[in-house]
Amino acid sequence: MTERQKFDLVKKIPKTKVEIRRYHSCVMADVLVEAPYEQAGSLGFRPLVTYISQNNIAMTAPVLQESSDSRSWIVSFVMPAEMTMKDLPNPRNSKVALRTIPEQLSAALPFSGMTTTSKIQEKEAELREALAKEKLTPVGSLRIARFDPPWKPGFMRYNEVILDIKD
Repeated sequence: MTERQKFDLVKKIPKTKVEIRRYHSCVMADVLVEAPYEQAGSLGFRPLVTYISQNNIAMTAPVLQESSDSRSWIVSFVMPAEMTMKDLPNPRNSKVALRTIPEQLSAALPFSGMTTTSKIQEKEAELREALAKEKLTPVGSLRIARFDPPWKPGFMRYNEVILDIKD
């Protein structure tokens, strides 16, 4: 089974599917892509999969996508949990950057189906509403987490929208 990004479940928000999680520190490989949301995922995926393939690094889940600004997206692979920056070779492709992410308190809302712009907006609003009712303050950009390969039928796909929250 594909390794998933590590976290501890802090709590579930009642009457919602929202989970408050404490994500473990990890290393991510990122690619900054200047393209619309719908295209950025596949454009960023290619250099990342080349990096892990060339270096015999296991694929993990999810593939993350986060807005960098109004025209750019950061597409990220989480490196296997046992790997640190010292363990990872420098990327040959200058578009791929490695970074260490500190432990972070976050809220995640799972959903199935395709990750269309309208679906993401709907789920982001649902997540923000649940956080507001709990008096939890989101910080930073929304992350879209995709767990399944592109050939899996849309109705069978598992995804999440994630917002970091004040600790």
